[in-house]
Amino acid sequence: MATHDTIRRITHRIAERSAISRRCYLENMAKAAASGRNRTKLACANLAHVAAATDAAEKRALLTANVANIAIVTAYNDMVSAHQPFERFPALIRDAARRHGAVAQVAGGVPAMCDGITQGADGMELSLFSRDTIALATVVALSHNAFDAALYLGVCDKIVPGLVMGALGFGHLPALFVPGGPMPSGLPNPEKSRIRQLYAEGKVDREALLDAEVRSYHSAGTCTFYGTANSNQMLMEIMGLHLPGASFVNPNTPLRDALTAAATTRVIALSPPRNEAVSLCRILDERAFVNGIIGLLATGGSTNHTMHLVAMARCAGIILSWDDFADLSSVIPLLVRAYPNGNADINHFHAAGGMGYLISTLLSAGLLNDDAETIMGTGLEAYTEEPWLDDGELAWRPAASTSGDDTVLRPAAAPFQPTGGLSLLSGNLGRAVMKVSAILPQHRVVKAPARVFASQSALLKAHASGALEQDFIAVLPFQGPKACGMPELHKLTSALGALQDRGFRVALLTDGRMSGASGKVAAAIHVTPEAVDGGLIAKIRDGDLLVIDPENARLDVLVDDEILAERVATAMPETNCFGTGREYFAHARNTVGSAETGASYVAPVWLATPD
Repeated sequence: MATHDTIRRITHRIAERSAISRRCYLENMAKAAASGRNRTKLACANLAHVAAATDAAEKRALLTANVANIAIVTAYNDMVSAHQPFERFPALIRDAARRHGAVAQVAGGVPAMCDGITQGADGMELSLFSRDTIALATVVALSHNAFDAALYLGVCDKIVPGLVMGALGFGHLPALFVPGGPMPSGLPNPEKSRIRQLYAEGKVDREALLDAEVRSYHSAGTCTFYGTANSNQMLMEIMGLHLPGASFVNPNTPLRDALTAAATTRVIALSPPRNEAVSLCRILDERAFVNGIIGLLATGGSTNHTMHLVAMARCAGIILSWDDFADLSSVIPLLVRAYPNGNADINHFHAAGGMGYLISTLLSAGLLNDDAETIMGTGLEAYTEEPWLDDGELAWRPAASTSGDDTVLRPAAAPFQPTGGLSLLSGNLGRAVMKVSAILPQHRVVKAPARVFASQSALLKAHASGALEQDFIAVLPFQGPKACGMPELHKLTSALGALQDRGFRVALLTDGRMSGASGKVAAAIHVTPEAVDGGLIAKIRDGDLLVIDPENARLDVLVDDEILAERVATAMPETNCFGTGREYFAHARNTVGSAETGASYVAPVWLATPD
């Protein structure tokens, strides 16, 4: 079917908006490609260092120009469950490379922190900034200029966006992203959420809470709820950077290992001297980023990607805006119900048909740019297939033609709702985003007095004391990137959810973030301009009447303009910017961009015309 007119129009609009910056970026990539294979340009001593630690056969290969050298950039660590499986991947990749006459080397590692560990703690103030640190580490890993292509090993929240941002700095190289896969299903997500809420209400003790959490997060692999980490994997597949069907195969299984080896084979095919397909800079164009947004909307993915996709795109010279997300949301149906948008986890989604079915039904409805380039060539048809082991050998077959569970995954012709469930709110408070797909319709619009808090802990303390038994909108200013690194405020969900369940009208308004697993309670987040930038959110006082209305895309404080003009903005609370490494990121807080421009302190703008 022909691509939907709105999708074509928005894709064209982005291309026009980005014409100068995109041309500048591509010209720089063309210069890098025109300089020839990097390893052949190295002086003898430099090349000797590249090969020094390899065995005799690889040393001979690296000293010649007719063998591909594949960079491995890995986010391995063995504390974060999603990244622990990557410990085995370099050996699998090196073995596959040798079998195909190539060499693979770990070019570098990048940090991989876990928001689940730092949630509500001081370390969360480093979380968003870790994305740009990962981009920088990726660039450093590739700066040796000794590689013909790259494999990127990452899964979780900031890691994949950071890897993409850094990889685009070497966008003239072929690239392929290699996932680790989700852990098997544990305690069902609704039960985990129920126990968290009971704990917030003081009805169960810490031992019961810890037992539930351990049964939820119980083995190696990605957490199974559909948060930012699994949204990352969906994006890499629908944007054409994974092997088809690779995103949600469990780790440490024969199929997972076969896919890792096949990723190596494929990237070798993309590399000199073979050059079967396009480089990363051509794959990640405006068509791919629009497809990524469509995937995010169709699956009810993480709101963090209203920043991450913007920052990633800017590294490719492409300028996205929140209006693009909102306009696409008006025509993209919601096709997936996975926690927090439903009860299922990512394994249930995969079993119901997964990415192959999702991409197939979107294509059949004309709801993707079907001519986008991928690591498999032009078009997304290859991504309507799923991998399997045929007598021990990796093969692909057509994905399911019908959903295996229509409570989890539906066709575009019979969606859960006709829109993507992401709203852009605007009003006298500025602009914000709101994920409505995870909120029951009766809880989406909230008009209530403000209760202003200086911190998460202040709100939780008020809740524990019984001081929040009323309708209210919790206001947390000074949570933006410039103020304190934009920590997630997910710990508020249980307290606010408990109040909502008792019949109160509650919501959250903040220039900070919520988790990719946020939902249930209306939350206008990423408010821009943020408080520290003069945003009106800093002038809200207790009792001011606020309106959060995604149905009419409104975000307002109902106070006369004259009164607001006379008010002095609340001063930023005294914060401790020392400890847990926060002092090392003062430069990031001072230079970071707004949430709407990606909240990045390193992403190139590519607006200057090259010499």
